[in-house]
Amino acid sequence: MKKVLSVFVIAGMVALIACGPSAEEKAAKEKAKQDSIAKANKEKAMQDSIAAVEKAKADSIANAEKAKADSIAKAEEAKAKKGGTKGGTKGGTKTDPKKVKAGQGKG
Repeated sequence: MKKVLSVFVIAGMVALIACGPSAEEKAAKEKAKQDSIAKANKEKAMQDSIAAVEKAKADSIANAEKAKADSIAKAEEAKAKKGGTKGGTKGGTKTDPKKVKAGQGKG
């Protein structure tokens, strides 16, 4: 009798193990896998977007610096062609002391 009972117990355990997960459990596991993949793709897209914005920012700064350098070079080139300013004053014009209006003073 003990042998028959142990054979039934072993057969029952084998049958239980052989059944495996149900279709519902398999579907839940597959859905979790798909959700994980979608989350990873979303995260990668966000990182790519941030990298693109930072690259655009760096390019913009580089272009501004280049434009500034080009402008300075063009101004110096124009100054060299013109021969510099005349009269030694900052604005390039010399004030005549005889044309000073009343109240302006000489200093």
